[in-house]
Parts: sequence; structure tokens; C-alpha cells
Amino acid sequence: MGKLSLFNCCNGFLENSKPYFAMISLQFGYAGMNIISKVSLSRGMSHYVLVVYRHVFATASIAPFVLFFERRGQPRITFKIFIQIFMLALLGPVVDQNFYYAGLKYTSPTFSCAMSNILPAMTFVMAVIFRMEKLDMKKLRCQAKVLGTLVTVGGAMLMTLYKGPPLQMPWTKHNSHLTNSNESSNDKDWFKGSIFLIIATLAWSSLFVLQNQALKTYENHQFTLTTLMCFVGTLQAIAVTLVAEHKASVWRIGWDMNLLAAAYAGIVTSSISYYVQGLVMKKKGPVFATAFSPLMMIIVAIMGSFILAEKIFLGGIIGSILIVFGLYSVLWGKHKESLENKLSGSDDNEIPEVIKASSNSQPNTNNNNTNNTIFISMPTPENPIKPNQMP
Repeated sequence: MGKLSLFNCCNGFLENSKPYFAMISLQFGYAGMNIISKVSLSRGMSHYVLVVYRHVFATASIAPFVLFFERRGQPRITFKIFIQIFMLALLGPVVDQNFYYAGLKYTSPTFSCAMSNILPAMTFVMAVIFRMEKLDMKKLRCQAKVLGTLVTVGGAMLMTLYKGPPLQMPWTKHNSHLTNSNESSNDKDWFKGSIFLIIATLAWSSLFVLQNQALKTYENHQFTLTTLMCFVGTLQAIAVTLVAEHKASVWRIGWDMNLLAAAYAGIVTSSISYYVQGLVMKKKGPVFATAFSPLMMIIVAIMGSFILAEKIFLGGIIGSILIVFGLYSVLWGKHKESLENKLSGSDDNEIPEVIKASSNSQPNTNNNNTNNTIFISMPTPENPIKPNQMP
């Protein structure tokens, strides 16, 4: 019995730990994408071309799941649904990722990850603007979301406007000569890269707001929606690249870091992450999944300082602390809101099964009798006491 209980205990621990392991692994995957993409962009790869190849790999890796799991019952693509998919592809693969890669190129992986943590605050602002979020300042959860949004925006502005002195890490002293040549250009483009990252996050939050409407149609066909987004986004990204890049040589890609960056971003962060994060959100909810995003920033900071000899600046540290504080304030408010919605939904909208069963099992035998009796079983081992029935 002792061995069996120990086995059940270990099995239960592993089962409960799966969401944590999954989200931590995803943060390492996202961190790797930022580091590899930074290396590729620094070597001269066009971010327009990187977005195209990334979504070619993403579409090719997600499409088989549609064929295997979602072939039946496909929603009909009307003109309204096509416009939604078109706008989702424009906001995500085209606007968001092009501006994000441009910001990553002009700043650093750690800075880009820190700026991406303002996403929940921006999504909250967009939801309030489009009246998808009710704001009652008398409630503590609304106050926490507003305070978190203001602190997050303040941290982002601090990181944008104040760079500060660099903080030298002990393991990066011997690599300082590698970044001296790029220091002046980084100082010149830092502000521009920050603006690009803010625009990318704004497009990302707009995508979430619009995707909430599209998921009502594709509730049971999420792989299909993702595949259509990536495919249409690939076509849009090709059109944008043809306008922005006039040299045919930019499309050339070999067995090098450029191919690795496109394949890694497309397969890991645009395919596997969608599936894993969807499973975690079904089990733990969206707040749990979002709460791990600051971990990516820490991983990228450590990896970037080792691999890229990246310098970490005082303004980035202070701004990151403010952003993380604001992030968890917004997430706490959203968590309290979800708990209130569950309680109100169960009280107002749902009828307990025992009441429905009792009301259906007792037909009205007297048409003139207006007294409807409802039987509710009490939580005791004894049989419920039934009132006297009308003849």
C-alpha cells in the first residue's frame, strides 16, 4: 500500500506540474526565437523576407493538423468572415511581426521582450475603447487594472526615453570589444526601435480583440483559423516585401542562420506554441498562461549577455521592473474578474441539474393548479423528503 500511495502521489504531482513545465518550455522557445532572429537580422537579413519565410513554415506545419482533426464541419467562409481573416492576417503576420523584427533589429532582444510585456495593458485599453470591457472604478479589480495599465505605460515610456548607463556583467567584460563598433548606431536608432515595438504591441493587442470575434465562428476549428491567418498573412507579406524590397537577392536563403531563424520562428513560435498554449489555457485559463511572460525576459537577458555580449542599461532595468509590476496588477484584476464572472454565470444563467430534473419529472396533473413544486435534493445520505402531491 505504501508503494502504491507513493506512486499515486508522484503521478499526481507530475500531472499537476505539466502546465508549469509546458509554459516554462515555451518561454525558452520564445527566448531562442529572439536570440536567433537578432543574429539573423544583424547579419543583414531583411525582416520583410523573414516574416514571409516564417509564415511559409508556419502554414506548412499547421495545415496537416487541419486535415487530420478538423476536416469535418468546416464553417462557410462568407464575405464577413473573409474580412475578419484578412484583418487578422494584416495585424498579426504583417504589421505586428514586421514592426517587431524592425524594433528587435534596432534595439536588443531583452529590450524587445520587456516591451512585449505591455501587451495585457494595451489589450485592456483596446477592450475599453471598443466597449468589450466594463469599467467600474468602485471595484478594486478595475482599480488594479487601471493602475497596472498606467504603471506599464510609464515603464514603457521610461525605457523609450531614458537609456541610462550600461550595467556591466562579470561574464561580458571580455566581450565588450565586440559591441563597441555598433554602440553609436544603437544609440541613434534606440528611440526608433522603441516606437516600432510599441506599434507592434498595439497591433498585437488589436489582433486579440478581433480574434475574440473570429473564434465565435471557429470555436471548434482553431487549427483552421490559424492556418488561414498564416496563409493569408504569407500572401500579404509577399506583397509588402515586393513593394519594400526591390532586389531579388534579398529572397536568397541557404543552409545558414537565416533559414534557421525562419524555420524556428515558424515551427516553434507560430505552430507548436499555439497548440501548447491552447492546451494550457483550456486547463488553467489565460491568466495563468500570460503570467509566465516575464520569465522570457529574464531568460533572454541571460542568453543575450552570454551569446551576443548584450549590454543591459539602467533605464531598461527600471522600466522592466515597472512593466512587470503593472503586468501582474492587470493580471490580478483579470483573475478577479474571471472569478466573479464564473460565480455570476452559475447563479444567473445556469440551472442546476437537480432542479431541471425535478421540474421535468413532475408534470402538472391539474390544469387549474398554479402552484409549481420544485424538488431539490439535500446533500445528506438520506432520501429527500417529498411534499404531498396534488391529486
